[in-house]
Parts: sequence; C-alpha cells; structure tokens
Amino acid sequence: MFCERGIRTFETYTRNTLDLSTIPIIKRESHCPIVIDPSQGAGRADLVAAMCKGAVAMGADALLIEVHPNPAEAWSDGAQQVSFDMFAKLMQELKPFIRAAGRE
Repeated sequence: MFCERGIRTFETYTRNTLDLSTIPIIKRESHCPIVIDPSQGAGRADLVAAMCKGAVAMGADALLIEVHPNPAEAWSDGAQQVSFDMFAKLMQELKPFIRAAGRE
C-alpha cells in the first residue's frame, strides 16, 4: 500500500503540496493500492473536498480524511480536519466522481 500525504516545498499557502500525479504513476508501476491523505497533503480543511474529488477521479483506492466533531477544539491539526457535517456532505459529493471513475 502507498500513501501520498504531500511533500514540503517553498510554497507556503498550504502545509504540503499534494501531488495527485502519483496516482496514475503508482497504478502503472505497482500492483499496490494507493491511499491519498488530503488532510495532511494540504493542511487546510477548505481544500480537502477538492483534493478528494481529484484523487477519486484519478483512481485513488482510498482516502484518509481527518474528521473531528469540532475541529476548532482539536488537540492537534484542527486546521486540516473537517467536521462531521462537512464529511457527510463530501461523501455525497464524491458519488458522481466514484461512478465516473468506474468504481462503486
């Protein structure tokens, strides 16, 4: 199993730079599943949904999403965690991307 969590760059807008191009590369070069972690990859909750949609559309096998009932009160990494409501909404929004990628 591979897990893409982003890389450090000189860019400071996000915590890391999540490279979604790793998905088709790993799919071509390996038999292993690839997990995308947009929470760590971007470090910003407002980018998690877009990164998940891109990852699913490109064929990711799984997503690792940090979820908290109240991200503002999280002991660590609150800025990159989505609330339960945001997570439920994201799961609904991902359905067309999953179908378009030929997945269930």
